[in-house]
Order: sequence, then C-alpha cells, then structure tokens
Amino acid sequence: MTKTLFRSALCGAALLAFATHNVAAQDLAAGENSFKKCLACHAVGEDAKNKVGPILNGLDGRHSGSVAGYTYSDANKNSGITWNEAEFLDYIKDPRAKIKGTKMIFPGIKNETEAKNLWAYLAQFDASGKKK
Repeated sequence: MTKTLFRSALCGAALLAFATHNVAAQDLAAGENSFKKCLACHAVGEDAKNKVGPILNGLDGRHSGSVAGYTYSDANKNSGITWNEAEFLDYIKDPRAKIKGTKMIFPGIKNETEAKNLWAYLAQFDASGKKK
C-alpha cells in the first residue's frame, strides 16, 4: 500500500511539473504571437536593431528612455520608470495614458492574459538579445 501511494504521488508530481512546463511554453508562444503587433516598430533577439521604436532586449530592469542610439521623447526619458512586469502591464494597456508625451502611438493591449504573455516573451531576452 505504501509503495502504491508513493508511486501515485510521484506520478502526480511528474504530471504537475509537465503541465506547468507546458503552460509556460504556451504562454511564451502566445506572447511571441502577440509580439507580431509590435514588430513594425520594435525588435528583439541577437540581431535586433532600433526601428521606429527601440529594441526591447533586456527590458526587465531597464530604465525607460535608456537604449543607446534611440532618440526618445523627453516624456520617456524623464518618466522615472524601471521596467518590470507590473510597470509593463500598466503601460501596455494604454501607453499614451501612462507616459503623456510618448512617441508611441500603439493603442495598447487591454486583455490582461495577452499582456502577461507578451511580458513573459519579452522578459526572456537579456540585454544582448539572448534568451535567458
């Protein structure tokens, strides 16, 4: 009986770990899909270059208005924002409401799940564009 319980618990733990991994993978895939809305202006990855908007590599922990070679609005440079999940989720709902005077004209992502998936996708890129 003890062996059966142990095996059941072990199988349950393995299934839970597998399910959690798949959810995370789905979130990243959904975030990557959502990033297609951003591609016209932003880039991520090892070959990313500034476009109409700055590259988004190393976004987590970065100060707003600090990517080299990109000309930001004074509003972005002086916003005092250090990007993290909470700041990003608040910002991406309505960028122009969060930072009045930003050059970003994107209307925002209102769906919280989509915004969280997008954050998960972006946060995996370090400053060099490599996935963590």
